[in-house]
This record gives sequence, C-alpha cells and structure tokens, in this order.
Amino acid sequence: MAHELPPLPYDYSALEPVIDTQTMKLHHDMHHGTYVKNLNAALEKHPNLQSKSPEELLRDLNAIPEDIRATVRNNGGGHVNHSMYWKIMKPKGGGDPSGAIAEAIKKTFGSFKDFQTKFNDAGAKQFGSGWAWLAAKANGELQVLSTPNQDNPISQGLFPIMGNDVWEHAYYLKYNNRRPEYLAAWWNVVNWEEINKRFESLKSGHREPAMASR
Repeated sequence: MAHELPPLPYDYSALEPVIDTQTMKLHHDMHHGTYVKNLNAALEKHPNLQSKSPEELLRDLNAIPEDIRATVRNNGGGHVNHSMYWKIMKPKGGGDPSGAIAEAIKKTFGSFKDFQTKFNDAGAKQFGSGWAWLAAKANGELQVLSTPNQDNPISQGLFPIMGNDVWEHAYYLKYNNRRPEYLAAWWNVVNWEEINKRFESLKSGHREPAMASR
C-alpha cells in the first residue's frame, strides 16, 4: 500500500499572516509531495517493507537495506515530520499551553517562557536545514533538541511531541534569512490540543504517534 500525501487540515491561507499562502502551497504540495513520491519509489525495490508505517521504518534504520537506507531516512523522515507539522498548527492558535503538556513543560523547564526560549534557541542554532523538537524518552522525560535535514527523534529512540521546521523553504518567502523572526511568530499558530493528544499517546504507552496518512 503506497504512502499518501495527507491533505492540509485547513486552507492554504489559513495561517496568514504567520505563514503565507504561497509558502504553504509550495511546502505542502511540492516539498512534502516529493518526499512521499521518493519514499514510495524506494520501497518498490523492497516490497516487503511496503506494509510498514513510516515511523516503523525510521525506528530502526539499520534494518533498512543499504541501497535505500539514505532515501528512506531523508524522505520517510520528511513524510513523518511534515505530517506532524501540518497537524500541530491551526488558524488562531497559539497562546499558553494547557492540560498535561503544560504541566510537563512547567515541571521540566520551569516556565512556558523558558521552554520557548530553549526551543527557539535550538531552532536558531541548527546549522543549515533541520528541525527543532520537543521530544520525550519512554519514561516521559522531556527534552529539547534539534536534528539536521529530515531526521526524526524516533530514530534516537525518542517520542516526538512537537517540532518546528527550520528548512528555508518553510519561511524564506516571508522572512528571508530572518529565521529567529519566523521562530518567534510560529507560536501564534501552534495547536496545543493536537500536541496534548500526542503527549497523551506517549503516556498511554505508544512508541510513537500514529500517522493517519495511509
């Protein structure tokens, strides 16, 4: 069964003015679409892997045949990362978190503001393309980290709770080289309800959030 590009859960223009319409069209249709296309093409060479979820593929990259491992890492990662990214944003989002994730953030980082600073710093200091993440160990311990390219914390045995895309194609049309400005504005479209669902999935004992894109 081929992997599919999930539809945006809102209109291309819904996240204006934080993320512009043209960026959303290019980012979702072209960039994410290409990751899905390339992943499917790679898996055609090894049909036994086609039944696995993209998260399962990323969880143990060493088990992926060497001839497609880099392609799966990059494009499977791109598919998983972006499928999350669209869902954890929404129109008129933002504000302070609530519920279980708010309590966990306060317990780990001291305050939401301190967490924001640490998260934005991870994104700003990621050299080149990559992602900033809030991830958790199996015991629920939270940590902020960054990964290069389309790498996902799943490959490190972590559970990705939320992540922000700091590839230039995510922000360059509007923010040019002002990545910190994009990072600061992005909090205004964060979907805390979805992030809480992901956190609750971890607390329920799941190894990673389930994708609904197949």
